[in-house]
Amino acid sequence: MLKYAILGYLNYRPMFGYELKQAMDGSTSYFWHCKLSQIYMTLKSLEKEKKLTSEIENQEDKPDRKRYSITSAGKKDLQTWLEKPLTEIPQNKDELLLKLFFSANTDKKDLLQELHLQKKLHQEQLNTYLHVTTKVIAEAALENPACARDAILWEATRRMGELYEKAYLQWIEETIQTIESKL
Repeated sequence: MLKYAILGYLNYRPMFGYELKQAMDGSTSYFWHCKLSQIYMTLKSLEKEKKLTSEIENQEDKPDRKRYSITSAGKKDLQTWLEKPLTEIPQNKDELLLKLFFSANTDKKDLLQELHLQKKLHQEQLNTYLHVTTKVIAEAALENPACARDAILWEATRRMGELYEKAYLQWIEETIQTIESKL
């Protein structure tokens, strides 16, 4: 799926690999993240597949860098992927759930400490969705009116993050209460 994230970003404008990482870190990383090394490996692969092209930019006192642009084949591949329906629910991995599942013999105090820490982290993430991400989307839409339609969908993904965090926080609180009263 990283391939499609990269093609999606390059569909907005040409970018350097590091710019792609910054764009992802500021937007999709909350639900789709990767390492910079993965981006560069995927860029190389996409260039071999002729889904994008690169242009070398010389820099003084720094190594040369490549600016990547999506090709018509890349745009077609992205559009085909966007139009293909998802026929299964994607599997999510959640380390806290895995730990909790096997924690029957863990000290109650340690379980509660873990849950309170996770509650704090999820509250911070919720605050990011409510304040930082909302502002970033609004500013991006103002700076580039051509992205007004995109901004509607960016807001929909931000809202999913907000609702997810609220539900997760509710579950954590219920689980804390259960552990306190039944363990």
